[in-house]
Amino acid sequence: MQFVETRSQNGIFEIILNRPDKRNALNSEFVQELIEAFTQANNDEKTRVVILKANGKAFSAGADLAYLQQLQNNTFEENLQDSSQLKTLFSHIYNHKKIVIAQVEGHAIAGGCGLATVCDFVFSVPEALYGYTEVKIGFVPAIVMFFLLRKIGESKARELLLTGKLVSAEYFEKLGNAVINELTLIAQMPDYANNLSENIIDDSKSVSIHIRRGDYITDKHANNLMGVLPLTYYNSAIEYIKRNIKSPNFYVFSD
Repeated sequence: MQFVETRSQNGIFEIILNRPDKRNALNSEFVQELIEAFTQANNDEKTRVVILKANGKAFSAGADLAYLQQLQNNTFEENLQDSSQLKTLFSHIYNHKKIVIAQVEGHAIAGGCGLATVCDFVFSVPEALYGYTEVKIGFVPAIVMFFLLRKIGESKARELLLTGKLVSAEYFEKLGNAVINELTLIAQMPDYANNLSENIIDDSKSVSIHIRRGDYITDKHANNLMGVLPLTYYNSAIEYIKRNIKSPNFYVFSD
C-alpha cells in the first residue's frame, strides 16, 4: 500500500497512517487503503485488537487540498460516491469485530478527528488538538455527526460542528471520556495501548460485544445508514455464546 502500513503480531494488528509529508491528509486512495486494512484485520482470526496510529507529527489533517479541489469539480454522483466511501470506512471501524484503539500522538483535524471518534478507545497526548473543521470550508460533516452525537450528545456536538473550533484533548477528557479515554505522555503512549491490548488478548474467554443506544430502536434512517440491529439480535447472540463457551467474560461497550 502507498499510504498505509500494517503489521500484525501476538494478536495485535497495527494500522499506520503513512503520509507524514502531507500530515497524513486523506484522499480517495488513502481512504480505500484504510478500508482494505481494516477489512484485513477483521478477517484475520488471530487478531483480537486493532491499533490505529500515524507516522509523523500529525495524526491526520483531514482531506488534502488537491482532494478538496477535485470535489469542487466533481458531479453530484461522483461526490455521492466519495461520501459513500468515507461512510464505508467509518462504518468498518465503528462496527469492527475487533477492539479498535486510536493512538493519537498529534493533531486530528476534520476527517482525521472523525477517524479517532469512531474508534472504541482513544489514547491521546495532551498537546494534540481536535476539530471538526469542515464547516469552515463550506462542508457539512454529516457522516461523523452521526457518531459524535452518540458519544457526546446533541448540545456539545452542535457546538463543535457548527463552530469548527479546535479543542484540546483535555476538553474531551472533561466530557467524561466520551471521546478520549486516556491522556498520556508521548513516551508512554505505546504502553497504554499495548497494556489494554494484552489485557484483552490474555483473557482467552473474552467476548467483545458492541451495544449502542441506536441498537434499541428501529429508526429507518439509522438502519439505512448503519445497519442497526434490534436488541433481540444481541440477546440471541449472548444466549448462544453462553451455551457454547464455558464461563464467558463479556466486555460491553456502550456509547
